[in-house]
Amino acid sequence: MLVEFRVKNFRSLRDEQVLSLVASKDKTLQDTNTLATGISAAPLLLRSAVIYGANASGKSNLIKALQYMRGVVADSATVIQPGQIFAVQPFRLDAESASEPSEFEITFLLDGVRYQYGFSMTTQRIVREHLLVYKAFKPQRWFTRHFDVDSGKDVYDFSPGLKGPKSLWEGATRPNSLFLSMAVQLNSEALRSVFDWFVNHLVIFNEQVQLNPQVSIQMLKRADGRKEICQFLSAADISIADIDVETRKVPGQAVHFDLVAGRTEVRTEEMEEHRLRFHHVTEQGRAVFELLDESNGTRNLLFLAGPVLDILNKGLTLVIDELDTSLHTLLVRELVRLFHRLNINTGGAQLIFTTHDTSLLDAPDLLRRDQIWFVEKDRDQASSLVALSEFSPRKNEALERGYLMGRYGGVPFFSSILGLKH
Repeated sequence: MLVEFRVKNFRSLRDEQVLSLVASKDKTLQDTNTLATGISAAPLLLRSAVIYGANASGKSNLIKALQYMRGVVADSATVIQPGQIFAVQPFRLDAESASEPSEFEITFLLDGVRYQYGFSMTTQRIVREHLLVYKAFKPQRWFTRHFDVDSGKDVYDFSPGLKGPKSLWEGATRPNSLFLSMAVQLNSEALRSVFDWFVNHLVIFNEQVQLNPQVSIQMLKRADGRKEICQFLSAADISIADIDVETRKVPGQAVHFDLVAGRTEVRTEEMEEHRLRFHHVTEQGRAVFELLDESNGTRNLLFLAGPVLDILNKGLTLVIDELDTSLHTLLVRELVRLFHRLNINTGGAQLIFTTHDTSLLDAPDLLRRDQIWFVEKDRDQASSLVALSEFSPRKNEALERGYLMGRYGGVPFFSSILGLKH
C-alpha cells in the first residue's frame, strides 16, 4: 500500500509536495475508509484519496510525477541506453529551479515491511538514490548513492541489511540508470520486492497510459471473469446479460511510447482483433449490440471493470487522472465505494484519482476530510498540494459550496484569467 509520495522540481511542482495516505485521528468512517497496518508510525492508511484543482492547476502533473518515477524504476536498467538522456522536466519558470535536479520519493508497505525509496535526477544522470527499510521501528539504510562532483564518480554506502554482490551491482550501474533497477536486473532477490512494487503493484492511467481494453477482454474469455464483469455492469444499472468475444489474428502496427526517454516507435506486429457482442435483456425483450452501438459511458465502464476487479482482487494501488471522464457521477461514487467495501476489498487495494466532480464532496458517507486534496497555482505558476483537513472545516460544513466559493483553493478565477473587472 502507498503511504506517501514526495516530489520536487518536476514540471509545475517546483517546491516539495507531499501526498500522504496516512489517516488522521478522525474516527469518521474509520471502519470502511481506512486499513489498520500494525505499524506505529502509520497505524491507519486511507483506502482512497481524491484530488481537485482547476484546469492547468497541476493535479495531472502530480500523477505524471508518480508515473515518471515508476517509469525510471522500470526502464532505466534495460530501455535507457548508455549516454542517453532523460526526458525529465524541472520547473522552468525560474533559472535556479531549471538547473536543479528533480526529486522523487515513495514510502509504501509490502508484506508488513515499510520501504522508503527515492532518487534525484537531471536529464543527464542520477544524482542521488537511497533506500530505507523498516523491518523494525529503527530503519536500516540499505544503500545510499550520490554523485561526487569533484571526483566525477558515484559514491555508495551499503549496510549489512542488503545481501548480495553489491560491488558487482555498483560497477554495472551506469550514470543514467538506477542502482535499484540494475541490481534487480542482475538477480538481486533482496531488492526485487521493491522493484516489483513499482512495476506490478502500482497501476496508473492517464492521457499517456490509457485504459487497456485487453484486461477486460481477457477476463471476458473466461466464464468466471465474464460473470464478474456482467455483475459489475448490472450493479451500474446497465442491462447487459452476457458478452460474447470473437478473436482473430490480423496484421497491424503498434505504437510504443518510451515515457522516460520521451520518444515513440512504431512496430509492425501481428495483432489480435476482438469483436464484442452485448446481449441486452429487459422485460420487453432482448437484443444483441456491437461495441460501437454502446455509449461512451458503457464502453469506459466495461474497460475499467477488468482492471478495477483485478486490482481489488490483488490488493494493488490504482491511480487515475480524471476518473469522471464519460462516467455519471453516481457511477464514480460506486467505484469509490468498491474500495471501501470490506467484503470486496479484502487485500488493501487503494484508489487515488483526480476529478472535477464536486458533488463527491457532499456525497453521504463517501469520503473523510483527510481523503480530499486540492491543487492550485500561485503567481509564480508553481503548484501546491493541500489537504482539506488543513482548513479544519466544521463537522457539517457544505464542502462542495465552500470549494466552489474558493474557500479551500483549487478553483479557477475567471475575472483575473480573462482580464475582466468585477
